[in-house]
Amino acid sequence: MTKHSGRSSLAASGAEPPIVGPERELGPEQHIMECTALESLIEMGFSQNRAEKALALTGNQGIEQAMDWLMEHENDPDVDEPYVPPQGHVLGTEEPPEGSTPETVEARADLVEEGSAEGDDKHPLTEEEKREQTKRMMELIAQKQREREEREKRETIEREKQRRKQGQELSMIRQKLQEDEMKKMAEERRREKMEEKLAKQRVREKIERDKAERVKKFGGGSSSQAPAESAQETPVPSSPSQEPPTKREYDQCRIQVRLLDGTSLTQTFKAKEQLAAVRLYIELNRKDGGEPFHLLTSFPRRIFTDEDMEKPLQELGLVPSAVLIVAKKCNS
Repeated sequence: MTKHSGRSSLAASGAEPPIVGPERELGPEQHIMECTALESLIEMGFSQNRAEKALALTGNQGIEQAMDWLMEHENDPDVDEPYVPPQGHVLGTEEPPEGSTPETVEARADLVEEGSAEGDDKHPLTEEEKREQTKRMMELIAQKQREREEREKRETIEREKQRRKQGQELSMIRQKLQEDEMKKMAEERRREKMEEKLAKQRVREKIERDKAERVKKFGGGSSSQAPAESAQETPVPSSPSQEPPTKREYDQCRIQVRLLDGTSLTQTFKAKEQLAAVRLYIELNRKDGGEPFHLLTSFPRRIFTDEDMEKPLQELGLVPSAVLIVAKKCNS
């Protein structure tokens, strides 16, 4: 069957000519355009691998699309690698589709031949046309380059704004943390001072209560107790026929304290109170300054240590009465 008879059969049957699928090879016109675009890109300074890859991956739609692709992918690590077309069917090597008839196959071949015949009318560009096209493309490249530089500049400015904003936010966070820490430390100091003040107040109140209890119990305080205690201290001569008197247990202790300026303090304490209570009484009532001091007795001479402060007056031999001397503490 000839080509004309195949076309007549298709026309007589009223069927539309089959459309060549995507597997069709490039026609001569498109091939010429592709070659011209490839040559133009190479003349512009692009490598052949880059130019071929750009044209192939943009579907051979033109130099402008290829240049856009080259601009966007110029930093890709594989941009200079040769382009490998995807595996597919090639016209002339594939088997006819299932259900095809000799008429449809011949019609496909006729369309390819017609496309080839039409492509023969296209002439390649002259040197002047190539130069003009190259000039336009170079202007397009420069324009694309300017657009990219402006875009990168805007992105750089935006990144710098974000960096400064984050830096300011971080600085504000650090400042707030420091302020919170300072407030916390100040509050802790106020709390410690308040606790110390309350502790001293409790000690003063205890001393006052003890003093009031002693006055209530003995009815005259320390001054009225002195004669009674003196009388108690006077030994009563015993007759030879009497047994030795039993040792008397005292529950009170009268302490006289001689201060650094020569004045003295007198107070009565319980026999089981610690020497630290006497020291605290001195600290709260002395008028001779606030210098550090230690306590001692002249006869028998004894200097009381920090360990002695925890011992009761009775154990230290200060009952029923004693004289304590305040002496300056020497710095070791």
